[in-house]
Amino acid sequence: MVADLIRNKMDVIVQDSTIGTDVTKRATSTIPIVMALVLDPIGSGLVGNLAHPVGNVTGLSMMATELYPKRLQLLKEVNPQLTRVAVFWNPDHPFHAKAVEILKAIAPSLSLELSFMGVRTPEQFGPAFSDVSSAKAQALYVVEDPIFFAHRMPLLRLASSARLPTIHETRRFPEAGALMSYGPDLYDLFRRAAIYVDRILKGAKPADLPVEQPTKFELVINLKTAKALGLEIPDRLLALSDEVIE
Repeated sequence: MVADLIRNKMDVIVQDSTIGTDVTKRATSTIPIVMALVLDPIGSGLVGNLAHPVGNVTGLSMMATELYPKRLQLLKEVNPQLTRVAVFWNPDHPFHAKAVEILKAIAPSLSLELSFMGVRTPEQFGPAFSDVSSAKAQALYVVEDPIFFAHRMPLLRLASSARLPTIHETRRFPEAGALMSYGPDLYDLFRRAAIYVDRILKGAKPADLPVEQPTKFELVINLKTAKALGLEIPDRLLALSDEVIE
């Protein structure tokens, strides 16, 4: 698809994922690329500097490295007795190894023991949940990935059967039955990506447009799921939440 866009000499290409941006950057060094939803532009090697991106890539960061610890903290706040958490990640994703490092580093400060399950395809969900059961995990942390998002319904059905609270990055998961999500407001990031496109079409160079961070974040809690799991959501979190699904 990227090769087709390049052949048709697009003026700008907007990408909504880390993988998509990486593929596009490898394919062209001349067509401007605007990142809408990229986990960590520097950690992913897409730009060398946020203030001066250089090259043909600019746009928005999702601040993934700063938010991974926050989600673990939220799980612990919901259940202060929590000690064992399973983590689903995709070894094929260019940034997930970094996510694993960050989570491993923060876990001891929260008195958490993490078990990591590498999942590459939806066919591996079942075996992965068997490993979660063997690890006696009390909650599931899902590192955001297109595979998990596209197949969120079967993933959440398995989590529900295992009576596992789960935390995610995007609101689509608690809307589908997960316990909660915390992350940037994706709609706001897309709107801001359009501003980059406008500037580039008016003559600005990607290298002269600094990469910006999210300014709006969402905490979404599914109270129905919490009640089904026998969890009492602290009043502080309910007060902080942007949406409570009942």
